[in-house]
Amino acid sequence: MGDLINLNRFKKRTAREESAKQADINRARFGRTKSERTLQEQRTVRANNVLDQHHIDGEDAS
Repeated sequence: MGDLINLNRFKKRTAREESAKQADINRARFGRTKSERTLQEQRTVRANNVLDQHHIDGEDAS
């Protein structure tokens, strides 16, 4: 005779595995870590500040 299986546990386990696979796919497609996002934001702010510092104001600026 074969082993007995709790079908509810089996269904929950397979659902968890499927959602984990989908999460891995989504992370690879869309995700960046929080540190990557903050680093990119800091670089953007720094670049904008440097650009603004080189901006020429005045009547003779064309």
